[in-house]
Amino acid sequence: MRLALAQLDCALGDVQENARRASAAIDEARQQGADLVVFPELNLTGYALGSVSDDVALRPDSPTIMRLAEEAGDMGLVLGFVEDGPVHTYNSAIYLERGVGIHLQRKTFLPTYGRFEEHKHFSSGQSLRAFDSALARFALLICNDVWQPPLPFLAIHDGARVLLVPSCSSLEADAGTDPAEVQSDWRTLLCFHARFLQSYMVFVNRVGEEAGVNFWGGSMVVDPWGRVVAEAPRHTAAVVLADLDLDAVRRRRREMPLVKEGRLSLLQREFGRLADAER
Repeated sequence: MRLALAQLDCALGDVQENARRASAAIDEARQQGADLVVFPELNLTGYALGSVSDDVALRPDSPTIMRLAEEAGDMGLVLGFVEDGPVHTYNSAIYLERGVGIHLQRKTFLPTYGRFEEHKHFSSGQSLRAFDSALARFALLICNDVWQPPLPFLAIHDGARVLLVPSCSSLEADAGTDPAEVQSDWRTLLCFHARFLQSYMVFVNRVGEEAGVNFWGGSMVVDPWGRVVAEAPRHTAAVVLADLDLDAVRRRRREMPLVKEGRLSLLQREFGRLADAER
């Protein structure tokens, strides 16, 4: 499976301009033989929504999203957007295939500290599910969700072989943030999950500056042994290709059956005990 990491900058609040940029990246990915193109978190709207007065929320079947899905043709497509839900607004990502929305994932853990203020704009998603496509069984974990250890674990035990992580990681989360540490922590996290959950990790970050926040890029693919097999430049827009060998997931899990030993009933019992204690 050939994957395209569409590491782009966004025009804050300008959905049509961001769709134009996405369209150009889709065309570039197609020319390079990609089977799937993945965009960053909120790539159709931008991130610093407190600076935007217009309503940029979209329905999952909006003309903008459907037009991009049509342009993708036979390629799979992951887009990030502000979802106009029936009641609430969500930070969402959608997986589309052959012009049809296959899976919608709402971000479940919304950071609200330092410069992050997602709880001011969004409601939390209430579920995480792996899903089948024509290419593989995937799961979507939007940025901060992959930092919550139970979520990648749950996704893998729901059958995912590839975890897609669209992100808006910046270097100024708070006044004490060390930029080098942010980048190093992401690399460590992704390699850890890939190695011990024996799956591919696909991190697609954005670039550019928005409301004084610098998004650093560095998108990467990590294989089931925890090795970085493709990496985008930092601070530069790029469409980077990576070839994923899905049989490698099976081989890795045969060599060391960590996933097989998940013991979900034990975890269910102990998580239930802890949840009861909080009531």
